[in-house]
Amino acid sequence: MKPAEHVSGPILALDLGEKLVGVAISDERLITTKRLSPLKRSNWKKLLQDVRHLLVRFDAKTIVVGLPLSMDGAEGEAAKNVRRLALNLAKSVHQPVYLQDERLTSRAAMENLIAEGVKPEEIPAMIDGEAAATILRDFLVTDQQKIRVDPDHDS
Repeated sequence: MKPAEHVSGPILALDLGEKLVGVAISDERLITTKRLSPLKRSNWKKLLQDVRHLLVRFDAKTIVVGLPLSMDGAEGEAAKNVRRLALNLAKSVHQPVYLQDERLTSRAAMENLIAEGVKPEEIPAMIDGEAAATILRDFLVTDQQKIRVDPDHDS
């Protein structure tokens, strides 16, 4: 990992689930976020193809990936898998890739959707995108040092 330099937008955010990948995008000025339809997760090649398509479609300059830490901040197997995938992503695209602590984002995403007045039966279809949007908003507003994935070092 290496310290982040200035982050430019639009930023593509990914919330890596086992079956679906939540996706969100910021505007160029990093002011607004928008949830997108989730990607179906099958294999690495397809996921990379889908992410590359989104990078081109939205002219995204940066990628942020949610890092599923335990509540105590420890890294379990899920976080190690996300780190490995983020490293592969950083080696495969031209955009910088960052990790963002995603603790409590699913709960926040659920609360956001309820507050928006989304019907309970519609929430499952929207929760992954809203989780990615929450990760993206956290990334944009946090004072914490941003964690950039360095494709030249396996960490």
